[in-house]
Amino acid sequence: QVQLVESGGGLVQAGGSLRLSCAASGRTFSRYVMGWFRQAPGQEREFVATISTSGGSTLYADSVKGRFTISRDKAKNTGSLQMNSLKPEDTAVYYCAAGGSLTMNPNSYGTWGQGTQVTVSS
Repeated sequence: QVQLVESGGGLVQAGGSLRLSCAASGRTFSRYVMGWFRQAPGQEREFVATISTSGGSTLYADSVKGRFTISRDKAKNTGSLQMNSLKPEDTAVYYCAAGGSLTMNPNSYGTWGQGTQVTVSS
């Protein structure tokens, strides 16, 4: 089993950037698809991006395409989400997740981090 811890959240002005990190421990992270999801107050958890085990394939939500970039470092057992041109509607708790397939469905991810808060002010 993999354990995940997110970091890098914070407060940023609209148009700014943040980089989130996902640190993995336990079983080999490189054998799992890594995804990012977010949840705003009163809202359902929403797919953001996901990346294949090799890092060669990615999927993005339409709302973040062109602004966010997902990546992973196999040797360090870490993943990242680079967020540029941030908007107030990006405000949410962001979660890293490990799963078995490249999908936007959160039910396909069996291991979740505790989340990190991202707040974008206008």
